[in-house]
Amino acid sequence: MMKIDEVLCRGCGICQKNCPQETISMREKKAVIGEACVNCGICLRVCPFKAVQAGLVPADAVKCQCCPVECDIQPGFEGACKRYTNIAGRLVRNRDLVTEALDRRLVEKLPQKPLITAVGAGTTYPCCRPAPHIVESMVDDVDVITVVTEAPLSYSGMKVKIDANRHIGAEGSPVLCQGAVIGMVDTEEYGAKMLSLGGASILSGKNGFLAAKTVVALANGEKVELQVLKGSHLVLEIGKAPIIDGKQEEKMRVGCGSATVGMFAEKLRAVAEEAIILDYHVIGLLSEHRAGEEIGMTYSGVEPNGRKSTRGRYFGESGSGWGGTAIQSAVEAVSFVDMKRAYSGMKILVTETTAQLAGLLEVQSDGTVQEIPLTQAAKDAVAFISENCEKARVSALYVGGTGGSARAGVTKHPLLLSQAVHSGKAKLTIGGAESFILPGGGINFMVDVEKVVPKAFSWVATPATVVPVEYTMTKKTFAQLGGHMESIRPLQEWKEGK
Repeated sequence: MMKIDEVLCRGCGICQKNCPQETISMREKKAVIGEACVNCGICLRVCPFKAVQAGLVPADAVKCQCCPVECDIQPGFEGACKRYTNIAGRLVRNRDLVTEALDRRLVEKLPQKPLITAVGAGTTYPCCRPAPHIVESMVDDVDVITVVTEAPLSYSGMKVKIDANRHIGAEGSPVLCQGAVIGMVDTEEYGAKMLSLGGASILSGKNGFLAAKTVVALANGEKVELQVLKGSHLVLEIGKAPIIDGKQEEKMRVGCGSATVGMFAEKLRAVAEEAIILDYHVIGLLSEHRAGEEIGMTYSGVEPNGRKSTRGRYFGESGSGWGGTAIQSAVEAVSFVDMKRAYSGMKILVTETTAQLAGLLEVQSDGTVQEIPLTQAAKDAVAFISENCEKARVSALYVGGTGGSARAGVTKHPLLLSQAVHSGKAKLTIGGAESFILPGGGINFMVDVEKVVPKAFSWVATPATVVPVEYTMTKKTFAQLGGHMESIRPLQEWKEGK
């Protein structure tokens, strides 16, 4: 097992933070490796002071050869990936094989789901060996084959979608987990913030272990904490509302400020002579907007606090205020009032795209504005906007590529498998869930992690994420691809003998 040179150890704790077994502790500012060590080598690779050294391997440890890490696992302990346990000298996959996939629509003439899923299937390594399970069954008079394996993918990552109105950080900003960069803020999508986590460069870099663990934790429905550099602190859990800077988000915006004006112009006009919808992307001004013109309004002379884009549309400045802008109150939403057009007593309704905050302003004779209590009609209009907003939540797509050696467990001709997937002759599912195959070469896919069998993802210390992959096709196609025909087992016989 690994051992620590106490002379070289500086007590920085990097090895402790990265240990997948959580078996490293700190005593008197020195690292101590516990009995659960499996020789995965992570501590040796991350130690900046070369204080970690290889030690003796216990005689009763079994070397796992399911991935290149080759953990030495002692009886009663799991490997670094948490998938295999040494039980009386034999490595056992510590999850039963999940055979029932969720019912998802597949290509025409193929069944709507694989015959079995790959969750719990295990991995064959090296890749030239047949996949762990190749099963056959008749489905609607078609002889169908499903090939399954749990494939370690270093070319993988995750797109995280955060439905929330709050600004979290500039596009391209690094995303950190425990102080380590594991991704970045991606492009803004309509009503959502996007994160890109993992990827080949990050997984093969110094923070790859944390990146792999974080992607897997999210994919398996676990809660994770992230920090956007110079941005927000995030607590994320798939299917739940995000917590941003300590506040749980409630709503996803119904549209940008301009779109909100367009959708609700008549309701806004019924309660005030002017309306400002705050949004850090596009602020909407009702009377100047085309929607205002459509309902008979003329420009009121009110100028919102933003940079003019087009008529009735202003670019906002991002911040922690209303609508993700830097504006902190209804009064701050107004930059200027032209009293040649406006008049004393004119009402201005100010709200944001989620309508969680709202205020009613009254124009004074000197062109300033003062906030007054919301009328019931104004409250009703704001409530209607809010009712049309979806709940804030977190979702994610796992993104990976199986175009490499993972194909060899299916066929002796890997290119033919790629071509079959793209042509629809073979269907790729992930943990029983339908995937989207990206066009072009290889087999690059995206899958909604909420549609995959629960707790289906894992990782290995190469580092790489491990994903359950199923290929379903007719037996005729399998033969044409050069499939491992000798490894086919009838599904019923497999069920009886598994």
